[in-house]
Amino acid sequence: MVRESVAARHIVRFGQTRAAGGLAMILPKIRDPRFITVRRGGSLQDDAHHLLAMWAADCARHVLHHFEQARPEDDRPRRAIDLGQAWARGEITMTQARTAAGHAQAAARDLSGAARHAAYAAGQAAAVAHVAAHELGAAAYAIKAARAAAPEGAGESAGRLECRWQRDQLPEAIRELVIDDQRLRNDICWSVFDC
Repeated sequence: MVRESVAARHIVRFGQTRAAGGLAMILPKIRDPRFITVRRGGSLQDDAHHLLAMWAADCARHVLHHFEQARPEDDRPRRAIDLGQAWARGEITMTQARTAAGHAQAAARDLSGAARHAAYAAGQAAAVAHVAAHELGAAAYAIKAARAAAPEGAGESAGRLECRWQRDQLPEAIRELVIDDQRLRNDICWSVFDC
């Protein structure tokens, strides 16, 4: 039996559940070629891939405080975000960023709510170095963190605000790609908010 990583258990669409475990997932089962690098047969150029990584890191960093309030001594999610950005600047290898992503995911294991979602957002952001489509995973988990941290009854509003903030941070060069991807993934978190 092959054991799945924490990240793999979270890589499918929101709104769907797995038969085993019933986990909500983020990324689609069939990968969009626009998010596959040209080296792997897709159409994503390196500059756009790096911008996706930087934007995903911004999304994760925006909610990181939820994790750090719960675990101030644990720097794994912050380190993952930093290494995701370092990869985008060409300072480290993809493998180093991907390893940091796994460590951030592990930091979330025994947590719940906003802290857990914030750690997952950090892991997804660092994983963009490996698979560009994780950018939307980082954004979606950040929205989940904002919703979970909101006072009772204010979760939807907090999610919409986070979504709008994320869209405002999108670099022009990748704006259409990301917004179009959100529309195609009509079961993803942002479509629920229609922000």
